[in-house]
Amino acid sequence: MNKAQLVEAIADKLGGRQQAADAVDAVLDAIVRAVVAGDRVSVTGFGSFEKVDRPARYARNPQTGERVRVKKTSVPRFRAGQGFKDLVSGSKKLPKGGEVSVKKAPKGSLSGGKATTKAAAKKATAKKTTAKKATAAATAKKAAAKKTTTAKKTTAAAKKTTAKKAAPAKKTTAAAKKTVAKKAAPAKKATAAATAKKAAAKKTAPAKKATATKATTRKTTARKTTAKKTAAKK
Repeated sequence: MNKAQLVEAIADKLGGRQQAADAVDAVLDAIVRAVVAGDRVSVTGFGSFEKVDRPARYARNPQTGERVRVKKTSVPRFRAGQGFKDLVSGSKKLPKGGEVSVKKAPKGSLSGGKATTKAAAKKATAKKTTAKKATAAATAKKAAAKKTTTAKKTTAAAKKTTAKKAAPAKKTTAAAKKTVAKKAAPAKKATAAATAKKAAAKKTAPAKKATATKATTRKTTARKTTAKKTAAKK
């Protein structure tokens, strides 16, 4: 069925073909304008029209197989309502005469009674339970991640503090070594000077002894010579 056939189908109910064409055009125009503006047009029992954004992606040309980049775009989408789905699937019978009601049907009237309703309730409960478990698991993961991050930060801070403490200790040790070296250097110099003085004193002492011995020998010789002279005169 195309638009012209649709107009012909409802022309008798709206009082003429022109009125039917205007009504169809007005409805379609209102739906298109709302969807373009980003609004969601929902007709209970029939379906909903909405705008969907598609991100940029890569696709393949079916003729050449070449990979083509598709830009980001927006497309319209229609989702059939439950009443429409039940009529198409056959779970609800289409009335032979009169208009098809697309109003929201009471619970259980479109899905086969109470048994189906209970099954749907069980499914909904299961979905809620699964969602709660997933939320709890996600919360636990986030808590564990926070604890791990905190522990890592604490460990890093402790390492930095230890490194800072070790650095002054190393500097102090180096400074102490330098001080000891400085103190040891004058001590070594003083020791070397004392050793040199002792060596000089040792060298001077034999020389003085030798000089004293020579002086004593001279005096003894002079005395002997004088005594000989005196004895000769007598």
